[in-house]
Amino acid sequence: MRIAFLGTGLMGAHQVRRLLGAGHQVTVWNRSRDKALALKTDGAVVSPTPAQAVVHADAVFTMLENGGVLEQVLFEDGVASALQQTSAGAVVVDTSSIKPAEARAHASRLQAMGIRHLDAPVSGGVEAAENGRLAIMVGGDAQDFAQMQHVLQAMGRATHVGPHGAGQIAKLANQMIVAVNIAAVAEALQLAAAGGADAAKVRDAIRGGFAESRVLDLHGQRMVDGDFTTRARATMQLKDLRNALEVADACAFTAPTTQAVTHLFEALVEREGEVDHSGLWLQIQHLNADHHPSREAA
Repeated sequence: MRIAFLGTGLMGAHQVRRLLGAGHQVTVWNRSRDKALALKTDGAVVSPTPAQAVVHADAVFTMLENGGVLEQVLFEDGVASALQQTSAGAVVVDTSSIKPAEARAHASRLQAMGIRHLDAPVSGGVEAAENGRLAIMVGGDAQDFAQMQHVLQAMGRATHVGPHGAGQIAKLANQMIVAVNIAAVAEALQLAAAGGADAAKVRDAIRGGFAESRVLDLHGQRMVDGDFTTRARATMQLKDLRNALEVADACAFTAPTTQAVTHLFEALVEREGEVDHSGLWLQIQHLNADHHPSREAA
């Protein structure tokens, strides 16, 4: 297929390489042009503008920071108009994480212009993007999903979860589970250390039991190593948690665990800024340092 990919940051660049590896023709655009230019050696064509990138495209993939940026690129920067003029019937596959209401609004506007839409946010992080093992949650028309499934398979495991916006709701559910797990792992391992056990060995001991998870595996290791190099930003985790609570409020649904973890991430971001989301360990550490100052210094 002739694919345009808009947004070639940390995740998007790996997604592009997977699509190129599957034999697709990919034209890329990124606001920071150097990130797009880095993909030329992989076989991508670099476009100076998003509108030029999508001319005659069969599909347009987007991986952008939030719904506002996506709306600007689609409707203000000329992407939708260019598609309408040169590629009527093309499908926009949005792999960004945005609000479900935004995804539904984008789908409606694009459909009115003769352009199909799937919201297809992803989970798994940079490693999964690089290795084609992303979990892809897709909302939209089932026939459009069926047509695009073989393309999505180059990036990971795609599942159709419902109509427009449902993919974003699934991603919010994913982010709720991830955040709660991060908080639980950080809290449990620090309690183990406070009680006199070796946190790293406790992590090893409980793996394989009911506590096993990718968070315990990957993030638990980062926590005991003190490695909070940014791979998935805490600010983005917080954005998703706030979006989840907004959806919960609209549904008159009470989400007490998500509310509590959101407060922890808010405090973390205020103190640490652009740290990895596994850095919630630092916030738990800070809370306990109020009573045991030597622990934070350690």
